[in-house]
Amino acid sequence: MSVVVNKQRPLNPIDYFPSGLVLPAVPLAVAEPNALLRGDTAAAVEEMFATAANDGVSLTLVSGYRSFQDQVSTYEHWVAQYGGDTAAADRISARAGFSEHQTGLAFDVGQDDGACTLSSCFADTAAGQWMAANAHRFGFILRYPLGAEGITGFSGEAWHYRYVGVELAQAMRKDGVATLEEYFNLPPAPGY
Repeated sequence: MSVVVNKQRPLNPIDYFPSGLVLPAVPLAVAEPNALLRGDTAAAVEEMFATAANDGVSLTLVSGYRSFQDQVSTYEHWVAQYGGDTAAADRISARAGFSEHQTGLAFDVGQDDGACTLSSCFADTAAGQWMAANAHRFGFILRYPLGAEGITGFSGEAWHYRYVGVELAQAMRKDGVATLEEYFNLPPAPGY
């Protein structure tokens, strides 16, 4: 659960497949294969989404587990979008074997109306603000905070959350530590 996956710390094996993937019982913006999460992560997502709903905030699971091959396709899509510029693609998409989505511990969240899905403006939505204020209570951290690209290697992603467990998430929040790299005193991972 506290594994750090970044541009300097690939999964081992690189085509890692997590066991125990389940479909969380939450609103989905994607088809089932792309919404699977590890069991512990799914349970925490369900609890968090229910609490948000009780608070009047409707969350949607936009993306969960991605296989090695899915991540190959995702990365190639972004390279093509940037006209073959891998450096530009590297700022917004992990290469296969280096993606937290492949662990089953990470997911992208949105709000039910689809506004600002996978966009920086998500941080300013009711859903984004609720997540920023409450995710740690359920064991999640915002994995790629705005302004931490030099540490994480990725542009800020207000929608990308990672399950680390309640104890670690709350400790990071209490200590004011924004990234796993900083918390575990790991070197920054700005590039491959």
